[in-house]
Amino acid sequence: MIKASELRDKDVIDINTGQKLGNIVDIEINLEEGRVEGIVIPKETSLFRFFNKDIEIYLSWESIKKIGTDVILVDFKGREA
Repeated sequence: MIKASELRDKDVIDINTGQKLGNIVDIEINLEEGRVEGIVIPKETSLFRFFNKDIEIYLSWESIKKIGTDVILVDFKGREA
């Protein structure tokens, strides 16, 4: 089992491009079904990420392909990075 706090420390990497998308800032959980629906990653659009806090990437749980020791591999194809 893995803790949500442990997920936040892992880099999220797109398996199609090898690009680092960021780190998880939030997890969406369906309490009625007791399962994780998706993850939220801040989208870095410029050098000054502080000013772009509200821009986020949502990834469904199905797009996560592998959770490793240091990274989370996701299938981000078809989305703007």
